[in-house]
Amino acid sequence: MTNKINNNLVLELHVPDFNRVKEFYSHLGFTETIFEHIPAEQPGYLVLKRRSELGDTILNFYGGDDRVYNQSFFKQFPKETRRGYATEITIPVSDIGLEYKKIKSILPNSIVRELTELRDIDVVWKDFRIVDPFGYYIRITEIIDWGQ
Repeated sequence: MTNKINNNLVLELHVPDFNRVKEFYSHLGFTETIFEHIPAEQPGYLVLKRRSELGDTILNFYGGDDRVYNQSFFKQFPKETRRGYATEITIPVSDIGLEYKKIKSILPNSIVRELTELRDIDVVWKDFRIVDPFGYYIRITEIIDWGQ
């Protein structure tokens, strides 16, 4: 059996509340594609997808309740540890001005860096930064050729 792989990186974010995830990421254009949560068995799993002319962006979430704090590796850290520390999730968009305007009107308190023009040798682009309800740092950016 051969399956076509559209995305060879699986990013899994561990969170204690899927409802907050769904609400926040819906404002970024994500929709639910998989939701598995059996409260009596084990923590759940949620997959969100954002479709655009640039391709699909897929985010996976594990947990959904306080059992996420007992995951084998992450349980060594205090429950209050800010999630996503020293990690940046980058989402390229085709119209940065429109995306910024939408986020500014819906999630103004999530913006941690306003829309900014950046330069790196020969490349000029614009982006802005937001933080999700659990502390994951997200960069919304114009498409840049990073060799991907």
